[in-house]
Amino acid sequence: MKDVGQQSAAVAALRQAVPYIRLFKGKTFVVKVGGAALGAEAGARATVAVLEQVLVLHQVGIRVVLVHGGGAQSSALSRALGAEPRFVAGRRVTDDAALEVATMVLNGAVNTRLLAACRAVGLPAVGLSGVAAGLVEARRRGPVPPPRGTGAGAGAGAGAGASANLAGSGEQLVDYGHVGDIVAIDPAVLETLLAAGMVPVVSPLSADEGGALLNVNADTAAAALAVALRAEKLLLLTGAPGILERSGDPASLVSLTDLAGLARLRERGCLADGMLPKASSIEAALRGGVRRVHIVGAAVPDGLLAEVFTNEGVGTLVVADAAAGGASLPGAGEPSGAGGSAGAGGSSAGAGTTAGARRSASGAATEDEA
Repeated sequence: MKDVGQQSAAVAALRQAVPYIRLFKGKTFVVKVGGAALGAEAGARATVAVLEQVLVLHQVGIRVVLVHGGGAQSSALSRALGAEPRFVAGRRVTDDAALEVATMVLNGAVNTRLLAACRAVGLPAVGLSGVAAGLVEARRRGPVPPPRGTGAGAGAGAGAGASANLAGSGEQLVDYGHVGDIVAIDPAVLETLLAAGMVPVVSPLSADEGGALLNVNADTAAAALAVALRAEKLLLLTGAPGILERSGDPASLVSLTDLAGLARLRERGCLADGMLPKASSIEAALRGGVRRVHIVGAAVPDGLLAEVFTNEGVGTLVVADAAAGGASLPGAGEPSGAGGSAGAGGSSAGAGTTAGARRSASGAATEDEA
């Protein structure tokens, strides 16, 4: 006998999703999947689960660009080769050996396995890196001061990653090695693939104008691509369920925040390790014109779809200015209605809205919010 309750729930979910499908059809989403969500610990099934959700986005007419990391895999291979990975404030130091590892992992193992998984779910994907067709041009980062909140030379050793005194000032600098800062994006190759109905799967490995390979942070690359493509959304799938006010405590999930709230979270030390570069990428995307950035746990069942097609969402939504109207938008989509959630301009802690005071769930998506 059919379960009427389950049928009713499925129909209700579909009805709720229809306005969002109409709103986002033809729009561009950049989805970044972290290496931890694609590694051996996550399992092949976890990768397929993520790609099945990307397939749904593609099938309803959303143009999806998938950007992947590979940090976990690069670290594992480095250790297998007898070298301990080095980081400063969540950013990898890339010496000569680490660059070789990154090239093998990002453009080889991770990208190819993702393409194979795309084939398994029926997603028409094409793999490429930032080197292809001049997609991402980068410049090698010179020695720079360590990010705020870190000790000078943290994680440093001999060679790349070593700290050095700035002549005459005594200031400690960090050499990240073969790490690139993006100077230009040419999205033409992505536009060609998207127009042909393909899903580009992008490795962040890039090069300078002379062809020297450079390791670019995948979150940074995803944000830059989202800006260049005038994407509607940047979605970061991570090992955490979203931004947490207290590390390791899912109950402290920040449901909604804005650029000011993100800065307060950083000042309070809530953004640690890998979340620090993510915060910088979120800021760059929003300031570059991307309307909304979402941070979603890759392990949350159907988390990507729930964040996009439901009023409540499941992760963290970051907008440029919640007080200017973003806080009145329920969940991950763009519903109408003026009712804002509690803490619209920030929670009582002044950083964002926690999961207990989720974004307003009234209204339906409307075209004037596109």
